[in-house]
Amino acid sequence: MLALALPAVAGRARAAVPASGPALIMVDLAGCSFCAAWRREILPGYGAHPVGRALPLTIVPLDGPWPDGLVLDRAPRITPSFLILRDRIEVARLEGYPGPRHFWPALVQVMNGGGA
Repeated sequence: MLALALPAVAGRARAAVPASGPALIMVDLAGCSFCAAWRREILPGYGAHPVGRALPLTIVPLDGPWPDGLVLDRAPRITPSFLILRDRIEVARLEGYPGPRHFWPALVQVMNGGGA
């Protein structure tokens, strides 16, 4: 793992990620149709889903600002990307949005060490 210094953007507040325990960062990009679909199809019920309850969600724009103290495998380049963290360290990543039917199984698969 590599600790990345990701950009802070003037005038934007940094997103909060829990200091310890599991978390999920959704990397977003304005104008991304797949990001918009995820926000429309998954976000409204995210907190009610068992995985959503286990992984507190933070949405971060691709260009930042990024929360301090994250350790990521690499800088995200695909949107949406879903970074699964434990104690602010990336442990898995799901790149892209496979649609509402496949999102939860794909997220569980990468959480359990399978590829996406």
